[in-house]
Amino acid sequence: MTKILVVDDSQAHLYALRKILEDAKFDVITAEDGSEGVEKAASEHPDLILMDVVMPGLNGFQATRKIARNPATAGIPVIFVTTKDQETDKIWGMRQGAAAYITKPVDKGALLSSINKALETQA
Repeated sequence: MTKILVVDDSQAHLYALRKILEDAKFDVITAEDGSEGVEKAASEHPDLILMDVVMPGLNGFQATRKIARNPATAGIPVIFVTTKDQETDKIWGMRQGAAAYITKPVDKGALLSSINKALETQA
């Protein structure tokens, strides 16, 4: 089963994303901030990460850079799922190595399509 790590400081967003992913038959693990996300990426070795940007402490961009620089986690695709919807945010997110950039509120179809595309690219 494909394992997806969801990193978001909002319980409501964690719940909503978990529901979408579990309904699509993904195995879901969660982290509530960027630091925990970096730790779980290394310990759980998910197949893909959904990363919020705006979080206390280590933000999503910083966490993604740490994940990309660690040889043990560098190959894990990251999709940003965030409220930051400015074009400059999207460009910056993609420059961090993101596989995709999705804005909240999340469109279920677009999310699942982006996930499947990122997973296919990794295969």
